Parts: sequence; C-alpha cells; structure tokens
Amino acid sequence: MNKTATKEWLNKAWHHLSSGKLLYEANHYTDVIAIDLHYAVEVTLKSFFAYKNKKIIKTHDLIELYSYIKDEIHFNSDELKLMDIITTYHIRGSYPPRDRRMPPNKEIKEVLEFAEKLFAEVCEILDINESEVMR
Repeated sequence: MNKTATKEWLNKAWHHLSSGKLLYEANHYTDVIAIDLHYAVEVTLKSFFAYKNKKIIKTHDLIELYSYIKDEIHFNSDELKLMDIITTYHIRGSYPPRDRRMPPNKEIKEVLEFAEKLFAEVCEILDINESEVMR
C-alpha cells in the first residue's frame, strides 16, 4: 500500500473535480467542464493503482480502467452507462474538433454528482482523509 502516491493522485483528482464544480456553478461552457470532470473520474479511478503500487494503466477509457479494479469498487449498470458517456468527454489533442458536442447542463450536473460521490467513496475505501487531499 502506497498512501503517499495515492494522496498525490487523489489531490490531482480533487483539482479537476473542484475546477469542474466551480465552472458549473459559474454556468461556464459545458464542453470545458466535461473535460475537467472526465479527468476527475479518471484520476480518481487510477488512485487504486497507486495505492497498490501497480503500473498506472495508460488509458482514458473509464470502462477499461474499471475492468482492472472491479475487485476494489462496484458500479451498477446506470453508473457504467454514465462512465461510458464521461469517456467521450476526453479530447486527444490540444484543440478539440469543431463538431464537439456541448453536453447538456442536466448531463453535466449528473456527472458532477457522480464524480463527487466517487471521490468520497474512493477516499473511504482507501482510508484517505478527504481533507488531506482537498488542497
């Protein structure tokens, strides 16, 4: 178990999550919020690898990541569908394509709530005090 590395990963997840939340509350562009929320969920999931000193899987596909950590955390079918949607938020390059969709505000709210719940749950599972990584 590597709590130091886990805290580093969860700290980065918190940065993306809190950024997404601030942007959502400011009624900012949902495509930009979506990118932060994708990274918040991705990095939160990758904290399981850090905890066990395992090689961090180099993928942005949340369903693929989940396939490696199924023994650590469980998602129901609705949550898996949502993670599939969140995976589409990832952009490959610095500049998003012109045809990138603007996720509806309702969808972003649902993803934000999921990301917040996931963050808290992972901190609990890994026995990490949230206040230690929320900085």
